[in-house]
Amino acid sequence: MKKINVLIALLFVAGVATAQTTWKIDKGHSKVGFSVTHMVVAETEGKFDDFEGTVVSKADDFNGAEVSFTAKVASINTANERRDGHLKSPDFFDAEKFPEVTFKGTLVKEGGKYKLKGDFTMKGVTKKVEFDVTYGGKINTGRGEKSGFKLTGTINRQEYGLSWANKTPGGEMVVSDEVQLIVKVELDKQA
Repeated sequence: MKKINVLIALLFVAGVATAQTTWKIDKGHSKVGFSVTHMVVAETEGKFDDFEGTVVSKADDFNGAEVSFTAKVASINTANERRDGHLKSPDFFDAEKFPEVTFKGTLVKEGGKYKLKGDFTMKGVTKKVEFDVTYGGKINTGRGEKSGFKLTGTINRQEYGLSWANKTPGGEMVVSDEVQLIVKVELDKQA
């Protein structure tokens, strides 16, 4: 009987140690944005309006959390309908053939700072990436727990086949190859 009680206690401790918490993006309080240099002298911003993401964490501080994210390319929004149509075309995202941008990876805490490392897929091309992440903390709202993060990083659009490359009369790129990502998410803890 004593051995059975010890075995049950060990299984309980093992279960607690491996307990997972799932968090989902609160779309109403989150933004998946990007910025590119336009005509060499200014920045143009955009965002995806339709996206979803999940964070599954075993640690209270999110270290080692598994992150998955999907944005629908057809939801791209730069506040300019003509430009949005061009971005959805084969010159850029080719939304009809490649309808989603995805990420799967891990949130890692290194020396008090967070990094998001994993596979970023756009236009059918997958590359290993690493983004800087700021953890905003956690709060119990009385109606559930929330947590917040801000991600920043840069990708090169040419590496993903977004190859439209018109130039100004002076020979400079109309749209920069470097795309800055600015993602702000508020997460809801799932029951």
